[in-house]
Amino acid sequence: MTVKIVKLHESAHIPTYGSADAAGADLYACIDAPVSILPGQTVLIPTGLSMEIEQGFAGFIYARSGLATKRGLAPANKVGVIDCDYRGQVMVSLHNHTERPQCVEPSERIAQIVFAPVYQAAFCEVDALGETERGTGGFGSTGTK
Repeated sequence: MTVKIVKLHESAHIPTYGSADAAGADLYACIDAPVSILPGQTVLIPTGLSMEIEQGFAGFIYARSGLATKRGLAPANKVGVIDCDYRGQVMVSLHNHTERPQCVEPSERIAQIVFAPVYQAAFCEVDALGETERGTGGFGSTGTK
């Protein structure tokens, strides 16, 4: 698939894949100076990019494992969704899960974007649902048998 990208700022970086078989492409902070994120704080970090994702696909923004594991910085919404009809700047809402301030540097890799197909469901109201062995068992119910 081809993703068309507009650089909204001259210092913006086009996403890059870390290896030939990487699922996610790294997104970079497009900021002029370091940004401090206090403990428990969420800050919107711009990428300086807008994109045109092919119809039938979406971009999913995930944490970079090293940044999340080593420094406690991960998307506040856990997974960001970029719909194919969105044309605004891609932003990453980074949340500091630690008890210490964390600093994001200009051009630092802050998240990764994975592209995947999406399907819109047709919703049909019915009086009852088909029965299954699990039934209405909720959170953790499959581990109790």
